Amino acid sequence: MGEVLSQSEIDKLLEQMSSGEIGDELVPESDEKKVKNYDFKRPTKFSKEHLRTLEFIFEHYSRLISTNLPVYLRKNVQVAVASSETNTFNEFTNALSSPVILGIIDFAPLNGSIIIDLSTNLGYAMLDRMLGGNGIPIESRSREFSEIEQTIIQKILVTFTQLLREPWKNVIDISPVLSRLETNPQFAQVIAPGDMVAIVTLNIKIGDVEGLMNICLPFFTLEDVMDKLNTKFWYSTMQENHDENYEAYVESMIRKVNIPVRAVLGKSTITVNDFMNLQVGDYIRLNTGVDEDMNVYVGNIKKFTALPGTEKDSYAVRITSVIREEE
Repeated sequence: MGEVLSQSEIDKLLEQMSSGEIGDELVPESDEKKVKNYDFKRPTKFSKEHLRTLEFIFEHYSRLISTNLPVYLRKNVQVAVASSETNTFNEFTNALSSPVILGIIDFAPLNGSIIIDLSTNLGYAMLDRMLGGNGIPIESRSREFSEIEQTIIQKILVTFTQLLREPWKNVIDISPVLSRLETNPQFAQVIAPGDMVAIVTLNIKIGDVEGLMNICLPFFTLEDVMDKLNTKFWYSTMQENHDENYEAYVESMIRKVNIPVRAVLGKSTITVNDFMNLQVGDYIRLNTGVDEDMNVYVGNIKKFTALPGTEKDSYAVRITSVIREEE
């Protein structure tokens, strides 16, 4: 324990401090300011604000995927942003396995490309589902993708690419195009290995299969819009884009959506033997009469009844009744 001062010594010490005879030497010196070394190999080009704004953008993107992907897979899809971080491009490519599913996307009008990295288990599950299976990935992940499988995966990546437009419109109007599909990470060198990239990770669940999709966004590609990647600008732009008559705007957008409509003339059941022996000029008896109405489906929902006919040089149907939802 240190020496205890008497009251007179304390009073004298206070007088000397007030008169300036004693300076700050009695105050214990604080520790030296810690200086953080700056790593020039990993320059901080993406701030926390930039990453936060990218998360907002890809949260919107996640909702679009979870809405549009079930149309192709006919299965429930859940998508959520898992994380965002910055790395060098070399660290990103070194973490990739082989084979891999990489979509190289031209991020026009910006100069450069971005990369979508889809985990192979999700790729196999999507392939199995689109080819008529239950969406179960294969156990062996080491084999290469066949040409047919790559074509199907490329169509899925085209859908992912097209969905990028809407989330980015508050920052910049982009026209992304899928340049190519790569299954070998060595052929995905779109920028220098030491360049910085932002990586946004999405967690995707298709039925019981769960995996990750990484979006690699190089600083070189986003450099021209870095000043717009802040929440203040993003929210202000989003507010400006909201029309006062929002319901009318949504309705007008829905009216432009293409939907499949099919008219079913009738159905029939025949044996495999009869099917194998069908020849030109043979007749197949349907379960409907000549004067009966035919069903018209919008998607998979029976919506109208109609009579067959022609319009100019094309086949056509004339609507005879509308089937209400309660019916």
